[in-house]
Amino acid sequence: MKKYDPQKIEGKWQSFWKKNDYFKVTEDKGKKKYYLLEMYPYPSGKIHMGHVRNYAIGDVVARYKRMRGFNVLHPMGWDAFGMPAENAAIENNTHPAKWTYDNIDYMRGQLQRMGFSYDWNRELATCRPEYYRWEQLVFVEMFKKGLAYKKKTYVNWCDLCQTVLANEQVVDGCCWRHPDQEVTLKEMDSWFFKITDYTKELLDYCNKLPGWPEKVLTMQKNWIGESHGAILRFPVVDSDHVIEVFTTRQDTIFGATFLCFAPEYPLIKELTKGMPQEKEVKKFIEKTLKVDTFMRTADFTSKEGIFTGRYCLNPATGEEIPIYVANFVLYEYGTGAIMAVPTHDQRDFEFAKKYNLSLRVVIKPKDTDLSEEGMTEAYVDEGVLVNSGPFNGMPNMEALDSIIEYLESKGMGYKTINYRLKDWGVSRQRYWGAPIPIIYCPQCGAVPVPEDQLPVLLPLDLDLKEGGKSPLPHEASFYETTCPQCGQKAKRETDTMDTFVESSWYFDRFASPRYENSIFDKEKVAYWMPVDQYIGGIEHAILHLLYSRFYTKVLRDMGYLKIDEPFTNLLTQGMVCKETFKCQEHGYLFPEEVKEGRCTHCGKEAQIGGSVKMSKSTKNVIDPQKLINRYGADTVRMFCLFASPFERDLEWSDEGVEGAWRFLNRVWRLVVENRQILSNAQPYDAIQSLSPDLHNIHRKTHQTIKKVTEDIENRFHFNTAISAVMELFNTVNQFISNGKEISELAFSVIKEAVDTMVILLHPVVPHITEELWRALDHSDSLAIVSWPTYREEALKKETCLVVIQVNGKLRSRIEILVSLTEKEIQELALKDTRVQSFIQEKEIKRVIVVQKRLVNIVV
Repeated sequence: MKKYDPQKIEGKWQSFWKKNDYFKVTEDKGKKKYYLLEMYPYPSGKIHMGHVRNYAIGDVVARYKRMRGFNVLHPMGWDAFGMPAENAAIENNTHPAKWTYDNIDYMRGQLQRMGFSYDWNRELATCRPEYYRWEQLVFVEMFKKGLAYKKKTYVNWCDLCQTVLANEQVVDGCCWRHPDQEVTLKEMDSWFFKITDYTKELLDYCNKLPGWPEKVLTMQKNWIGESHGAILRFPVVDSDHVIEVFTTRQDTIFGATFLCFAPEYPLIKELTKGMPQEKEVKKFIEKTLKVDTFMRTADFTSKEGIFTGRYCLNPATGEEIPIYVANFVLYEYGTGAIMAVPTHDQRDFEFAKKYNLSLRVVIKPKDTDLSEEGMTEAYVDEGVLVNSGPFNGMPNMEALDSIIEYLESKGMGYKTINYRLKDWGVSRQRYWGAPIPIIYCPQCGAVPVPEDQLPVLLPLDLDLKEGGKSPLPHEASFYETTCPQCGQKAKRETDTMDTFVESSWYFDRFASPRYENSIFDKEKVAYWMPVDQYIGGIEHAILHLLYSRFYTKVLRDMGYLKIDEPFTNLLTQGMVCKETFKCQEHGYLFPEEVKEGRCTHCGKEAQIGGSVKMSKSTKNVIDPQKLINRYGADTVRMFCLFASPFERDLEWSDEGVEGAWRFLNRVWRLVVENRQILSNAQPYDAIQSLSPDLHNIHRKTHQTIKKVTEDIENRFHFNTAISAVMELFNTVNQFISNGKEISELAFSVIKEAVDTMVILLHPVVPHITEELWRALDHSDSLAIVSWPTYREEALKKETCLVVIQVNGKLRSRIEILVSLTEKEIQELALKDTRVQSFIQEKEIKRVIVVQKRLVNIVV
């Protein structure tokens, strides 16, 4: 073909790769393995540009590593369970299963059309029974070990979704899926995984992951949230209950004048039962729980509370202090109860002033006294203890250990470490998920489903109830069963598992996706795991990665794995964004949807919308298929990789896509127009006989190999790698286009450069490079060609610039070979035509050559 036609080329090479099984992989102990994985997608219907960028990055690395001789595992699957399928099923009047499987078929075709080098023989979908049966088995084993348990808890509840939401799924007090739906807190029985049993290991191993971005590790550490402090015990007056409080400031215990509960604190109901304040307390809690955590605890939010009618004893002073319920106390932090020291905590100070509670100064500056009456704000700096019994006069920070030892001797406290991380709630009141394998028996209680009865199949012949409610609790054929222990009538659990469970081990299953005897083939999973390079969005920096790390450690302790961490290296790419306008009626608009400052759909004024992430929720998406149809997959791949460093957001640019398209056409023309001569060019060895121009091309070729190799291998700087190839192209193209006659030797040097250029571009744009490789008279597919190596000696600059002066004044410059002697340099300088015009018939007294960089002719 004389003209570059990506539609013909790309389909041809995709069929060729598939026919030859180039990307199918098996275990080979004679080769070093490399497991490359991108976070698998939810089958939402169509891939978007975020997918394309993520998978293009992964495909470059996978192809590059194959060419470097690694045994590369590069699989693809589908995170197929979850609420979006149910929402789509309601909108489209179809079944979630049909919607999901149809989308998988369509999206598989899209990914194949992009030319990604996946081993499709390993494809899996988490909604298939052959996948989730093993997840159910792990649940049963966790239940038996006490790692899966059920308890009453307050949960985030979305009425529209009819399900529990994780804290991270609550955005500004509303459901992440329904931005206008307020989330409420609801008390209910839920299943939990005891991730807190692994808290210390999860935290410690954050320092053993050098291949992870520091930003992600910091986010994980903050989420786990280690605090060193103490538990202090406050006995409730007229009760057997003792309230335990976690604090990092036991030095202020003598100044604690009241205690506050979080609204969710489970003891409140019992303590207020029958008290005059019971109804008002209940009303306050209901009102407070309607406000999201961020707003409740924000500095600008008014500090509110209500007296419970009960008192407890300060463990240091023995004084009775009142117990309040306060909006700013979080149940997730510490024990859900705090001691309040209003003189030394500004939040407590404001609360005490509002409700006229007592103050006691226990820390003062070294040289100044403080009085409660004169305080307008809390004193929060270090100082000396006062009103603190035997600790008076001690610097407050030095007294921390002494005070807790004193309280411990009285049985009123002890040192401890507190973690922010709480157990993982895995119950979901949804239909489209993996059933939790538990049976409830009136006699035996909660009983795990026996292994030989797994999987507990999700029935696919049920329709969602009104409002998207799960049909499982209403379908007797599903929930009616018999107890496996006593044989009596029993009832199945109707909750399904959080979809984060499926994504916490799918990478392990890729090692042996068709294995039927256990969750994994141990030999194969031992060969492939851990994942050498994991690639995905920064939005998954906390939950998905943390849960995956936890699940890996659980499977290790069960004997299924021999590794401590699932991902050796992690790459988090930025988002794909686009400059937009915004219409009040039609939301985000592309520039082409705005004319003369108005929305083309309704005529209303369009405001600048700023750069926003492309997402389906804002209907701000570019359909990759349209770009593929117009430019081909290679152009789309190149734009995504060239337009921005991987870790930064990619600003969408139509001009950038056009630029990638033009460059590929230029490369195409360079090869096709010189195909005959380049195909016949012979290898060359006599480097020393090359002219300066050819030396430059030769050196540039090997510099480019070095640069591209280092950019991909060490830095993942795909944009600068592509830029280096563009520079090599420009060097070659400029030489060919200068109009001079080109010798056979020159074409041999150019052939090496063009071959190199095509190979180096292959991981980025695999289709056009395969076609050009054949045009250059090579028979092997680039999919199995080795990556080029550079020659150290070729990197040395073979020529240098020499400045020529006549009587100390600059008169000319010449390019010379660095191998020339001073005498040869002197002769060339004297022959230079510009120099001769200044010397003319004058007597040459001396010629001075300085370090082969400067020649001064004295006349």
